[in-house]
Amino acid sequence: MAPGTFAPSLSPRSAVDQGVVTGLATGLHYLLSAGTQDVLESTARLLAGRTSTASTRRTATIAVDCAAVPIGLALLRAFPPRAEDPLRGAVRQAAWRLGGTGLGSALLGGAGTGARLLDDRLGLQGRLAAVPLAVPVGLGTAYVLDRLRAGEQAEDTGGAGAPPPLTSMGVAAGVVGCLSGVAYGEHALTGLAARRLAAALPGPAGLWRLAGHAGVLAALGAGVSAVWHRAMRRIEARTSADVPVIEPDEAERWVPATVSGGPGSLVSWAGMGRDGRLHALATVRPRPLPSLPAGVPDLSVETVMGTPARATPVQVYVGLDNAPTARARVDLAMAELERTGALDRSLLVLVSPTGTGYVNYVAVAALQYLALGDVATVTLQYSRRPSPLSLGMVAGAREQNRLLWLRILQRLRDRSGPRPRVVLFGESLGAHTSQDVFLHWGTLGPDAMGIDRALWIGTPYGSGWMRQVTRGERPDVDPDAVALVNDHAQYAALAAERARPPRFVLVSHDNDGVTKFGQDLLWYRPDWLGPSRPRHEPDPAGSPRGIPPAMRWRPLTTFFQSLVDMKNAQTSGPFGAYQHDYRADLPRFLSDVFELPASEEQLVRIEEVLQVRESVRERLFAVVPGAVA
Repeated sequence: MAPGTFAPSLSPRSAVDQGVVTGLATGLHYLLSAGTQDVLESTARLLAGRTSTASTRRTATIAVDCAAVPIGLALLRAFPPRAEDPLRGAVRQAAWRLGGTGLGSALLGGAGTGARLLDDRLGLQGRLAAVPLAVPVGLGTAYVLDRLRAGEQAEDTGGAGAPPPLTSMGVAAGVVGCLSGVAYGEHALTGLAARRLAAALPGPAGLWRLAGHAGVLAALGAGVSAVWHRAMRRIEARTSADVPVIEPDEAERWVPATVSGGPGSLVSWAGMGRDGRLHALATVRPRPLPSLPAGVPDLSVETVMGTPARATPVQVYVGLDNAPTARARVDLAMAELERTGALDRSLLVLVSPTGTGYVNYVAVAALQYLALGDVATVTLQYSRRPSPLSLGMVAGAREQNRLLWLRILQRLRDRSGPRPRVVLFGESLGAHTSQDVFLHWGTLGPDAMGIDRALWIGTPYGSGWMRQVTRGERPDVDPDAVALVNDHAQYAALAAERARPPRFVLVSHDNDGVTKFGQDLLWYRPDWLGPSRPRHEPDPAGSPRGIPPAMRWRPLTTFFQSLVDMKNAQTSGPFGAYQHDYRADLPRFLSDVFELPASEEQLVRIEEVLQVRESVRERLFAVVPGAVA
């Protein structure tokens, strides 16, 4: 299994990453194979009988191993793969493991039997039989299998170099060694405790050994729980603290009255959290300020767009600490919408943030430029933790979003004057939590709630709504209304083919591990690794399309490779459109999807200005998008 772990995947891996993948994948493969072989050998001993000779037991074991191969193949044929069916996936994996282990053991057992026969024929007195055949037979089998796999597809790595094999194997050996050391240590400790307890208390040693295992697991669980909760408290404290550059009167000096936390706001500046405060400070001014701090350029709507702003942008943001319950936060948001006149703007954007409460600064600024300031955004925070640690809060975020959006829908229906167009924007876990509001509703859900259009970037694989509207046919899904694309050129081509442009657009880079990683990689080959996988098309100017042709689905291995890909995809980097960074994609997508027309000259100027804003913001606040997701 080890050579397959070095195959390329969605992103380049470091030697440490490769070592972890190789160590975990091969270690787990070994444990499962050894356990499966124990079952096969126990079956052979049962069939051979207790009084059988060693030779008879070896023959019976080889026979059972050989029988396991067709049984495994028959089970695989009887249970074809099916997405989102863990039970079927477990049966298929057990069948694959049964057949693979039986084949390997039969080869090794047959080689051992042949060596003993040859040893007897040549009269070598056991010297040939003592040769460890597992190494040459195992290496030979691995080589043949690897060559057969390599022949299936061209080994095109897309230009990514492989990590150093020696260093990676050293890390892998360390991973396996550490895990083995922990296992042997637990085994020795449990055995010692069992013997001592059996000598002092009634009951056999076997019973106390089981009790010892349970005690060790309970202690380990308690320790992990304590460390986890302490780490979460520290993370939440950091995401609630002020950034050092923000001074106590920052809101009064730099935040407009139409932004939460500013003068007259019903939302307290302190309760908005770090990302809420940074979101407020990043608003775009409709007109140039009379005076600017040294080194801060004039990037107002009027200056950048070359035309007067229509209105002052509105940004409503309610943090977790602004109100104690979801209902109270929704009430506060509705009051803040009324105070700021958000419903008087022509465009209302419902934004679901990422785990820490981060809202993409580039997206909000691009919207405010494109709409000439005539836009309002509203956001509710649902977590203080990074997105990978906030997965348990998706349900709460879904209900909070649903309550707010229904209240807004109700308020707009009761409104006698002009109504704004209502659209959705979500990034990463924010895309998941906003899509979850429409789970099992298909594309009828957004329509029923008055959502005109939606743009989601970097949607995690765990979003059930995304899979429902992009896989197969459902009566509640209008396929022409949905688009799942890698880049803007792909979207433009798709929009030109259809009678009307898609209204609900999901932008997911093909090399973004966040959009690909899911637990069903353990038992199911996804479509993006199947025969219909997107063709690999390197694009130096943006995110490359397609999947590397050398990447194939391998049980366990692909799961760990994709886990590392997900981690690497969220690593911050220069402004661009690559992996889980969608900043450079946003201006043109927002213009087309939300129907905010702009000339090519204006779009180019917006793209240039957004890069300047990001460099200034990163210098002032030392916070990089993606690092706070």
